[in-house]
Amino acid sequence: MKIARLAARVAVGTMATVLATAAVAVPAQASGKQPGTRSLAEVFTRDTGGFDRDPRDFDVLTAAVLAVLEAKPNSPVKVLADGTVALTAFVPTDAAFRELVRDLTHAHRLPSEQAAFTAVAGLGIDTVENVLLYHVVPGATIDRRAALKADGAELTTALGTTVEVDVLRWRHFRQVRLVDADPSDRDAQVVAYDINRGNRQIAHAVDRVLRPIDLH
Repeated sequence: MKIARLAARVAVGTMATVLATAAVAVPAQASGKQPGTRSLAEVFTRDTGGFDRDPRDFDVLTAAVLAVLEAKPNSPVKVLADGTVALTAFVPTDAAFRELVRDLTHAHRLPSEQAAFTAVAGLGIDTVENVLLYHVVPGATIDRRAALKADGAELTTALGTTVEVDVLRWRHFRQVRLVDADPSDRDAQVVAYDINRGNRQIAHAVDRVLRPIDLH
């Protein structure tokens, strides 16, 4: 079963320090204004409603981050709560996590957010930790403008492996796609930009969970 393979293979990955050098380093504010220090953890934990039916928010992601930090208080994931550290996170929506679990379990229907989180947590804390770190690019505040100019860039993640930026173009429209380590499934696309804009930590919402291994 794919879900077991994901747990077994991601858990053995080597974890890099969250202060690793990123492939693209962009200042948070081109105007010269000092960026703020509100952390992404502050942004996501403001939503106290818990699991709901909104596919576009980040309830599963938030629960996953809190679960890792509860089990491993010194996990590198804690960088998401330190707004003085610059980073860019590509954050999967709740719909993205539900799609991942449906794919891994071969379910015919999308699971609820609660069921999706339960399945993700069932992979084991180390695996969840590594998957989360694969979505974080430390040392760089990459806003929408910079991302759209980064076609072909290899971004070094906090896991120590890379994702590639692929900028798709249709006439005057441009879309950022992230090419992960699994070539057999559709890559994630950015669906919302510049969450927490103006701060050292910035996030972009993606419609798929990035996969640090090839599950095929």
